[in-house]
Amino acid sequence: MSETTLRRLARADFALLRGWLARPHVARWWNHDPSAQAVEADFGAAADGADPTQLFVVLDGGRPVGLLQRYAFADNPDYAAELARLVALPRDALGIDYLLGEPDALGRGLGTSMLRAAAAQTWRDCPSASAVVVAVNAANRASWRALERAGFERVAEGPLEPDNPIDSRAHYVYRIERPG
Repeated sequence: MSETTLRRLARADFALLRGWLARPHVARWWNHDPSAQAVEADFGAAADGADPTQLFVVLDGGRPVGLLQRYAFADNPDYAAELARLVALPRDALGIDYLLGEPDALGRGLGTSMLRAAAAQTWRDCPSASAVVVAVNAANRASWRALERAGFERVAEGPLEPDNPIDSRAHYVYRIERPG
């Protein structure tokens, strides 16, 4: 497997992101409008640095294959409150959401590699972050198995609002601590 790295998402990547969001295997879990207007509305401010959410293109050997977003729970108080009903959130915890957009990137361990790279980069970029906490729909087995293989530990399970209204509210919550 090639090296998995992350680079900041730029506006020039929006067409690629729109294509990924339209792919059935992504749309199933992200349930996001892939139109130019929706991508602009939801990712534009963060890409410009006007929103504190950090967006990254996931690269496999230099080839763009996915998206990762990293955010502070402090910047998302409603979501933090919902998640805090299931698990204690450290004040300095960060969250991530991710997708692999290229179909040929699936089933090769790239999700695990992406999550390991995300954790390592988080420890470098965010020295005050003590943990990364991720909630994933219980039905999304590929996602939660990748988290487990990447060293995240399941710390809770319970009802959360699903990203896709066709899904149940059952979620697993995973956490990885800053090493040492």
